[in-house]
Amino acid sequence: MQERLPRRLAAVLHADVAVETQCDAIRTDWVLAEVQALFAEPFSNLLYRAHGLHRSWFDPTEVQISTLLSIKTGACPEDCAYCPQSIRYDTGLKDEPLMSVDEVVLHARAARERGATRFCMGAAYRSPKTRQLEQIAAMIAAVSDLGMETCATLGMLSVEQAERLKRAGLDYYNHNLDSSESYYRKIITTRCYQDRLDTLQAVRDAGLKVCCGGIIGMGETVQDRAELLHTLATLPEHPGSVPINQLVQVEGTPLHGMEPLDPLEFVRTIAVARILMPRSHVRLSAGRTEMSDEMQALCFFAGANSIFYGDKLLTTDNPDVTRDQDLLARLGMRPEAAKTATDGEERR
Repeated sequence: MQERLPRRLAAVLHADVAVETQCDAIRTDWVLAEVQALFAEPFSNLLYRAHGLHRSWFDPTEVQISTLLSIKTGACPEDCAYCPQSIRYDTGLKDEPLMSVDEVVLHARAARERGATRFCMGAAYRSPKTRQLEQIAAMIAAVSDLGMETCATLGMLSVEQAERLKRAGLDYYNHNLDSSESYYRKIITTRCYQDRLDTLQAVRDAGLKVCCGGIIGMGETVQDRAELLHTLATLPEHPGSVPINQLVQVEGTPLHGMEPLDPLEFVRTIAVARILMPRSHVRLSAGRTEMSDEMQALCFFAGANSIFYGDKLLTTDNPDVTRDQDLLARLGMRPEAAKTATDGEERR
């Protein structure tokens, strides 16, 4: 009897999770008070719900692997207080012009060989000009021909620009909201929150998938985090990917010297994002070099199921591939297989 009890207990616990998650439909009508209530949940209760919901939509032993390359670095006219690429801050960053298509393809092939299934290209623009966009479109087409999902982050876009990228084979467009609307003006003054929302609308109108998240640890309150996730979860459609970044403090930027974020608050944010947007890939994004293996493991349990491979995220450090492979092996996790049209998801 004693040997059988744990199995029975496990079955009961699994049934409880299944019953609870069946009640969680995909919603875009969340009320802010509901999001605030999630942030106020006892930590263990929140993670129990988030993990159960995660298991109902994803294999909890799989993680989607992306690689991010800065294809044009520095000299950005924006004043984002966290960003070393702003021309307004002296961070010692060397400006680099737009890469050639051949250079980008070499990086993409290397990323594919390391197990990445999505290749993200980032350029420090307020908004790309036509000539720049055409060169980037050629990069996208070449990377897509390698059989990888493609993603780009180039600043603000018009519908016409988004449509051009779609024709080139772009799958995802990343444009983060960064923070809540009420906190936004404290970190960025060169564009408004509506500009961000307008770009997301242009991306959706062009038929591209949205990658959109924010940055945690910029001095915002729990209320700001709740408002950010509420905005993401009440978009017309949930983003396919939701990057949750921990602020990487760079000397020379206005946010350098901020009080470090409580790691459990970051995990809590991951869990709430998973509950609000259960079908989305929640990406454990920037700031992982400052996270312990235990913290990352908690994030995976709470519903994070996407990371970036590679030692750089645009201009800031990221764990090297060997460390990530070792961590995933210790956790019994593996890279998610690349999606194909036969998996029910159109590539283009």
